[in-house]
Amino acid sequence: MLRFVGRQVNNVVKNSIIPRSTPAIQNVRASHGPEESDEDFNKRYADYLNRPDIDHWEIRQVMNKLAGLDGVPDPMIICAALKACRRLNDFALTVRILETVKDKCGNKVKEIYPYIVQEIRPTLDELGINTPEELGYDKPELALQSVYDIH
Repeated sequence: MLRFVGRQVNNVVKNSIIPRSTPAIQNVRASHGPEESDEDFNKRYADYLNRPDIDHWEIRQVMNKLAGLDGVPDPMIICAALKACRRLNDFALTVRILETVKDKCGNKVKEIYPYIVQEIRPTLDELGINTPEELGYDKPELALQSVYDIH
């Protein structure tokens, strides 16, 4: 007990006699290079997805990065991703991409998602891909009828 009190008194005396120097903290915003235009951004991702040697993991990585950004991917990028999935014969990934795009629309899904489907419809028809809504994936498969609607 005496040791504890002695240590506390020593700290108080030391702090009162020796003034602390407070370093000035400066907030510096580092520049991350030149700003990239929307067209350059879309072209960069579309070119990456149009590579002939792309694999499943790289498509998922690109779509994960796009899902993490604040915005809905451009239809040009979505078309490039769907074509990459077709080259790899990965239908499940195409459905996931379309579901991710719909989810990224947020609370404006009734405005943005029909526009995107309208823009990518030629690619969907060319590749023979249905939207999740056309496949019935927008409704739960094993949903039970409400007990209040039975009679």
